[in-house]
Amino acid sequence: MSEFLFQALLTLDGTVRVATPLILCAMAGMFSERSGVIDISLEGKLLVGAFVAATIAYFTGSPWLAVFCAIGASVLVALIHGFACITHRGNQVVSGLAINILAAGVTVVVAIALFRQGGQTPILDRGDRFGPMEFWFVETLDPIPMLGAVYREFISGHNPITYLALLVVPASAYLLYRTRFGLRLRAVGEVPAAVDTAGVSVAWLRYRAVLLAGVLCGIAGAYLSIGQGAGFVPEMSAGKGYIALAAVIFGKWRPVPAFLACLMFGFLEALSARLQGIDLPLIGEAPTHLMLALPYIMTVLLLAGFIGRASPPAAIGVPYTK
Repeated sequence: MSEFLFQALLTLDGTVRVATPLILCAMAGMFSERSGVIDISLEGKLLVGAFVAATIAYFTGSPWLAVFCAIGASVLVALIHGFACITHRGNQVVSGLAINILAAGVTVVVAIALFRQGGQTPILDRGDRFGPMEFWFVETLDPIPMLGAVYREFISGHNPITYLALLVVPASAYLLYRTRFGLRLRAVGEVPAAVDTAGVSVAWLRYRAVLLAGVLCGIAGAYLSIGQGAGFVPEMSAGKGYIALAAVIFGKWRPVPAFLACLMFGFLEALSARLQGIDLPLIGEAPTHLMLALPYIMTVLLLAGFIGRASPPAAIGVPYTK
């Protein structure tokens, strides 16, 4: 295999790894916003999940227990958001921003109190976090040109949460378009009064959507700290919750287009990492800071040209009064 093809394969492999938390958060945001609840708090739930997962993994040595605890912490944050926005009909954007600010501060304060390492958790041992899963027949297929490399580097070798994220997309599409819950969820985001007239609780439907978002964000947070990383560092979410929300808008609140948008953002980030320090034609050495900012710049540019044409659920951001 040529060097160019091998680097392209590694970039695609990095795309899937980087896109994993984006995919989970995008599906979370889609469920919440389809129910009519704006969920800017994706970033905060992601950060809380990452911190709790790293902390539990450090004290117990069990990555699976860490994931469940991260889900529990993220669901608790989701309940706070739901309590403010659904029960008390508060401003959903303000609530989401408040949760993000609170999560950024509380995680650092608690980490300093527990570990005395400047807001970080200690570096986790390999057994305390998720490692890559190697599929069967990797050694058998290795000698085959192209196929062996693709199977080893792209199909095999990811950690369990990455494969789970890929399964979440068709599961979300099925739940949204092929079940009674999905039908009601889409209806409550468009015409909540009609759902209420049919005898279905608008508040309970929205709470279930918000809780589902909490579950997915908790898994995404665990991936950041005990899957992709080896511990928690302050602000390690690095705006991924906001990028996932942009992917939801770019995908018009539909699972598959939102998934493709996450892959696009993941590709930009993986590409920016590969281009750092490389001499480009007519440009010379790629500026490091520009490469790091590339995914965020493209997010702004894409949304600036697209958001005006995206039609959100009709009742999004509007508290329902019976």
